Amino acid sequence: MKLLNALLALVATLLLIVFGGGQFLAADYRVERATLVQAPPAKVYALIDSSKGWASWGVWYRRDPQMKVSESGATQGVGAAWTWKSESQGNGSMKLTGAEPDRKIAYELVIDDFDPSQGEIELTPEAGGTRVRWTMHGRMSNTIGRWFALFMDRLVGPDFETGLANLKQLAEKQ
Repeated sequence: MKLLNALLALVATLLLIVFGGGQFLAADYRVERATLVQAPPAKVYALIDSSKGWASWGVWYRRDPQMKVSESGATQGVGAAWTWKSESQGNGSMKLTGAEPDRKIAYELVIDDFDPSQGEIELTPEAGGTRVRWTMHGRMSNTIGRWFALFMDRLVGPDFETGLANLKQLAEKQ
């Protein structure tokens, strides 16, 4: 009986930490990474303004070559949208919400079971190349999501780094 009471107390304490502690965590998150690409902004922009462009360098596409992608709306620029289904990378959708040719794109990303996030990839001419800055931010509306927000930079940041390395390699090769 003492063992059962101790186990119940442990479970109650863990639930209190997860749910109670989550109430005190920040709901907002931001992930940002940057790299210098030795290519002009126009070359880089051509790789970020469409679903096909993202598929050529996006880390998630490379992890799951069987990912099912469906495009809708415009083929590139504002209004370009796509959804995907993936056993390993999850399901979601993305829509380009802003586009300034050779300067930046903005997007809304929705991953199933999470609140939408917003992001942008900004291109700035620098030292004979292009500084590419990729940011994403959002808000988690529930307690469990706030734990994800706490670790979002560590969870998504490495994927941004790999994606930017892929984008750099592709843009510099063309």
